Amino acid sequence: MEKNSDDPLIEVAALTRLQACTNPVILDCRYALSDPDKGARAFANGHIPGAHYASLHRDLSASLQRYGGRHPLPSSAQFQQLARKLGVCRTTPVVVYDDNRLGFAARAWFLFFFFGHKSIHILNGGLQAWKDAGQPLETRAPTPRPAGDFKPEPQENLLVHYAQVKAGLHTASWQLVDARDHERFAGLKEPIDPIAGHIPTAINSPWQEITETASGKVKSPEVLRKQWESLSNGRPLLNYCGSGVTACVNFFAQYLAGRRDSLLYPGSWSDWCAHQRGRH
Repeated sequence: MEKNSDDPLIEVAALTRLQACTNPVILDCRYALSDPDKGARAFANGHIPGAHYASLHRDLSASLQRYGGRHPLPSSAQFQQLARKLGVCRTTPVVVYDDNRLGFAARAWFLFFFFGHKSIHILNGGLQAWKDAGQPLETRAPTPRPAGDFKPEPQENLLVHYAQVKAGLHTASWQLVDARDHERFAGLKEPIDPIAGHIPTAINSPWQEITETASGKVKSPEVLRKQWESLSNGRPLLNYCGSGVTACVNFFAQYLAGRRDSLLYPGSWSDWCAHQRGRH
């Protein structure tokens, strides 16, 4: 069934209708952890018409500190500056996309959601779905928009930080969910962080399992609902990953499934490792 433009997940046809009747802000969130400038180069080579580029490390993260993980959440002031520069006002529709099965677009979605924006959507299937639908790409830089008046209203109740995670490992009401792949969760490999393994009491639900392998499109809400119900056992889900980025994919999927009790550990495993090493 065709999604409409009010859904958190938007289809290509709905995006084209939105472009025809309003002026949405479209963000290209392509990125590669191994090559931080790859997404910007790909954007320059072709993107959805009118889209702006949002870099994970420059736009969607704060500066790296000792604690807080490899991709700390931006402050309210930092995010307000970005949103206003993009021309985002209170009612401006914002659509985000990538080419990595929501891996980076979900981070942008979460930030707008966390900071209180009501009209924020992820393009289902990302850039590939746009191209498969025969839609055009452009290479020119986007036309600057008038500055927006976006005012962040952070929902701090959505976040759980290290001290709370550590103190609540065996007593808290939530269930920790690790979004990394099975081998990293099991400690069989660790290509990025200094310690292998996972946070005690966590269960594993890799973020890639939210989407269909072939199309990169999100599984149906019914499938997602059954998945999260089977894992949560009635408990709120506290999501984490390596640095708080792909955990947002699971958070988004839980939202699509009707969950309104999901939480995020923004520093995630990289922050947990920093604290463990700091104890020695």
